[in-house]
Amino acid sequence: MTVKKLTQAIDEIQNHKEDIIDKLLQFAPTDSLLFWGNNESLVKKQEQLWTPILSWANKEINVKYVTTNDLKVPEQEQYSLNNLKKFMENLSDKELAGFYLASINMRSELLAAALVKGYINAEQAFNAANIEELWQAEHWGKEDVSEERRQDLKQELEEIERFLRQ
Repeated sequence: MTVKKLTQAIDEIQNHKEDIIDKLLQFAPTDSLLFWGNNESLVKKQEQLWTPILSWANKEINVKYVTTNDLKVPEQEQYSLNNLKKFMENLSDKELAGFYLASINMRSELLAAALVKGYINAEQAFNAANIEELWQAEHWGKEDVSEERRQDLKQELEEIERFLRQ
């Protein structure tokens, strides 16, 4: 099913690439990697999984995002958004399709970029995208509906990765 979505996304990108990139940019300030927890053990996990991705993005995309420990969306420097836009503009249609679907599924363009460029694999992307839910399940138990949704997401990310590596 994801391959069909990716193929449709490529068709859409070929006709509306600039509009799609502009829409994706609107969500950059709310990237899930910008919102850190307050619990010490959760923050340690976030540091372990998220800090390398933020460092990679700073180096490879030349973005320096402001993070927060609360729900207020932090204001970002325009140069970071401009550089993210350049990054997306330089992706092939196939890469941008994978980026688009991965970023929507993970609520993170930074994770999507790292996945598309092969810095992380689907499993790493899944773990980083779901760090809070996985941490909660570890501490308070798993919920069947949430577990099923996460497994569907993991499968989609694996399909996106296979599609990109073909």
